[in-house]
Amino acid sequence: MAKPDGLLVVPPERELEFLHPLPVERLWGVGRVTATKLRDRGITTVADVARLPEAVLVSMLGKAAGCHLHALARNDDPRPVQTGRRRRSIGAQRALGRPAPGGRDAAAVDAALVALVDRVARRLRGAGRVARTVVLRLRFGDFSRATRSHTLPQATAETRTILDTARALLAEAEPVVARLGLTLVGIAVTNLADDGTVQLPLPFDGPGGGALDTALDDVRARFGPDAVTRAVLLPGGP
Repeated sequence: MAKPDGLLVVPPERELEFLHPLPVERLWGVGRVTATKLRDRGITTVADVARLPEAVLVSMLGKAAGCHLHALARNDDPRPVQTGRRRRSIGAQRALGRPAPGGRDAAAVDAALVALVDRVARRLRGAGRVARTVVLRLRFGDFSRATRSHTLPQATAETRTILDTARALLAEAEPVVARLGLTLVGIAVTNLADDGTVQLPLPFDGPGGGALDTALDDVRARFGPDAVTRAVLLPGGP
């Protein structure tokens, strides 16, 4: 009700005053088909739904939908609050501002990407998770958006692996970036699993940065997130 970044307060005991003038489509569960059925019968607002007996709504929409909307229109939601749901993805993004006429400096974009991957990988390890899919999100100068993703053969929480994948995805998108300009870059990791449930691949002696990542995490946990940083982020990084 207050998108994109507003704040709306509904005071206690005034919920119905807020709900009833809303169009019927605002009720959770009212899609295009249900809205058409209701509007064909002159039911256009939440107040119209609230005035109907439950039996009438059931006869129009079926038992499940009828009972559900009858309750919601009266500010009665019997569903329990679900807590403890695990994240399906971990991500971060950074706005870069309007692109310069000559294009954005590639080193600056890479530095932003490095900072985002560092943050996401640290959060991933802190949660005791690993990820198989790396997602790159881009917004261009004409406000259009694009998403690129790559699924790894093996789940990981290693910064280097995630960064290499993100850089490869950005390189694939370079022609579009050069043409339209880049105003935002974001990184997310999905297909998450617990760190201790991953079957190790053969051979076991492949390159890995797990020990380095763990050492850096320990230093940052003890002395703060800025205790150790990458040289590329020092001149103007966050």
